[in-house]
Amino acid sequence: MRPEQHSRRQQELAGWQIVVETYKLGDVYHCTITSADPGARFARADGVSGEEAEAKALEKAARYLAQTRKFQL
Repeated sequence: MRPEQHSRRQQELAGWQIVVETYKLGDVYHCTITSADPGARFARADGVSGEEAEAKALEKAARYLAQTRKFQL
C-alpha cells in the first residue's frame, strides 16, 4: 500500500510550532503531529476521515503541550 492524499502544514498550538501531517493508507486516515523545532513526534491518531484524524491528534497534542514547561532563554 502507498499513502494517498498526503498533506503537511505548519501551525502554532499552545505557543509551540508544530507540523501536522495527514495521509490515507487503505481505508484509514492517519495524522501525526511533530514539534517543528527538534522534530519529535508526540501525537498521532487514526480516523475514517482526514478531519477526524486531525481533530483527535490535535486534541492529544494540546493536552500534552499543556503539561510541558517552556523555559525562557
